Amino acid sequence: MTTDAVLRALAEPHRREILRLVRDEAMSVSDIAEHFDITQQAVSLHLKVLRDSGLVQVTRAGQRRLYVVDPEGFESLRGFLSDLWPTSLARLKGVVEAAGQADDTTTEQAGA
Repeated sequence: MTTDAVLRALAEPHRREILRLVRDEAMSVSDIAEHFDITQQAVSLHLKVLRDSGLVQVTRAGQRRLYVVDPEGFESLRGFLSDLWPTSLARLKGVVEAAGQADDTTTEQAGA
């Protein structure tokens, strides 16, 4: 999908929260709707936008449709951000990796 479609989909707070909910586990519309103060129909409309933008996949399990994040849907956004801030992202990667190594060292020292 296009970067514009992904950005439009992510612009709505309910959709971002839906993505958080289905990041690691496929969920049905009714399961997702339980987390919001909006109707199941509204959740379905948000899921349609997320599906159309390529950010979620839909599978069938009997009568139910299950939604889960599609990591490939974020590739256009990732490419856009990489082009926008190549050196900043490289620095961020270095900071994150250094923090991860520091955590590993702290864990090893605590276990010793």
